[in-house]
Amino acid sequence: MRLLHTSDWHLGQSLHTFERSYEQQCFLAWLLTTLETEQIDALLIAGDIFDHTNPSAAAQQQFYRFLTTAKRRLPQLDIVIIAGNHDSPGRLEAPASLFDAFDVTVVGHVTRDAKGDIEPDRLVVPLRNRRREIAAWCLAIPFLRPGDVPRVETAGDPYLEGVKLLYRQALAVALSRQEPGQAIIALGHCHMSGGLTSEESERRIVIGGVEALPVEMFDPAIAYVALGHLHRAQRVGAQARIRYSGSPLPMSFAEIHYHHQAIRIDLTGQSVHEITELAIPRSVELLRIPEHPLPITEVLEQLARLDLPDQPLQAQPYLETPVWLTGPEPGLRTRIEAVLEGKSVRLARINPSYGGREDQNQSLADGPRSLDDLDRLQPDDIFSKLHWRKYGEEPSNELLAAFRELLLANGERGS
Repeated sequence: MRLLHTSDWHLGQSLHTFERSYEQQCFLAWLLTTLETEQIDALLIAGDIFDHTNPSAAAQQQFYRFLTTAKRRLPQLDIVIIAGNHDSPGRLEAPASLFDAFDVTVVGHVTRDAKGDIEPDRLVVPLRNRRREIAAWCLAIPFLRPGDVPRVETAGDPYLEGVKLLYRQALAVALSRQEPGQAIIALGHCHMSGGLTSEESERRIVIGGVEALPVEMFDPAIAYVALGHLHRAQRVGAQARIRYSGSPLPMSFAEIHYHHQAIRIDLTGQSVHEITELAIPRSVELLRIPEHPLPITEVLEQLARLDLPDQPLQAQPYLETPVWLTGPEPGLRTRIEAVLEGKSVRLARINPSYGGREDQNQSLADGPRSLDDLDRLQPDDIFSKLHWRKYGEEPSNELLAAFRELLLANGERGS
């Protein structure tokens, strides 16, 4: 049996105000072709289908159009989808009765019976090969909120222990159904301990005292663990069988050098025979010019030399421009846009870095160390600290005087 693991599509996402439906459609077209050429039996999507819990109509249409096209071109394809932390569980599951007719399984949330006990049976999904024989069982575990996990009396973290118990309960169901020659696969959306993150685009998941889950929660009986949430494709705990596929598109400029991929898993009986990383082509490039912050005059010189082939607007590269400044520069964007006039590029972000008299009054950059320190701070102290943090120097006397004048004016209105 052959599986394909992908996650974190974030349909409907914008990159610094630029909508990205063209790039997302290019990925979905690549995915459809890959499902055919690689002769995939089951597609596993590990959460964060959408970028928002209330996705736009266009994003939802894009998703449903993909599913219907995939099933039309590959009628025997099994598809299993779980909700991520960006998804609305109820919205994702709403068309469940229609999905059933297409062999598409969506698990948005954990359900409970009349007694309030979790129903692990619902989290275990059969996967069929091209002969429509059950070749594997999939533990389809969506992003888990505190109310989704079993209650555990423990001296440790109840959420962490509840997550572990839920996976054990789902695994027990799978083992009770497993027949010789059938593998067990897990599908999850979570942050695993040791996982490498994308700081600018991933929403931190901290529940109780838990930010990252231990890799030991995945029993050796599980042949492969298909994870979502972290955008960087990676193994977890140095185990080839436990992986994040990563996002198919760069979600921010922090991912400019990521190698985006989907993962093909070949099963032989109960074991993984081969794992293959399939590179996803980037339909729109991300540029960072200059590579590191430079003074504005040097930045403008580099941008003026930029020579790119003409392309339709939707296919033009996104540009991030790091600039080193010594103080406020109100006309910065206007100057950069003027240099880029007529060039086939979209200015997505200006990333300023500030520096100044770093050897003087370093204490201004330090925050209060206690509640007493905080209580003693005056408004102009806070203003000075913020100015130092942003510009690397103290505010001028004139700027401080203007700030104090604003405080006085506000105080008069308040009285």
